[in-house]
Amino acid sequence: MEKADTEFEAKLASLADWRGETLRRVRALIHEALPDVSEALKWRGTPVWEHGGILCTGETYRDKVKLTFAKGAALDDPAGLFNASLEGNARRAIDLSEGDALNAKAFKALIKAAAAANAKKKKR
Repeated sequence: MEKADTEFEAKLASLADWRGETLRRVRALIHEALPDVSEALKWRGTPVWEHGGILCTGETYRDKVKLTFAKGAALDDPAGLFNASLEGNARRAIDLSEGDALNAKAFKALIKAAAAANAKKKKR
């Protein structure tokens, strides 16, 4: 296991409550959607998933886990997962509170769409 993987695992393990479990579930879904996704801790330990650029971040707060998509405003969201940061020109977020369910199929579609948007930008 690389150092980055170890640090990422340690960060998730440090969240021994529902927020850690939520991030572990999100992480598993991201890896199902994009097995070759990269992970890093940035900006004071925020989990970040990347594939040709930032896909999303997993910020934790006392009352929520915020999954912020860097290019969320450009993504189709037919399932209506985005419920936060809706006013910006670029980002969109999914706020999850304790006990919230996440539509796995729709979330994985958003992850794949974010990767496709990053790939499209690279081709220009």
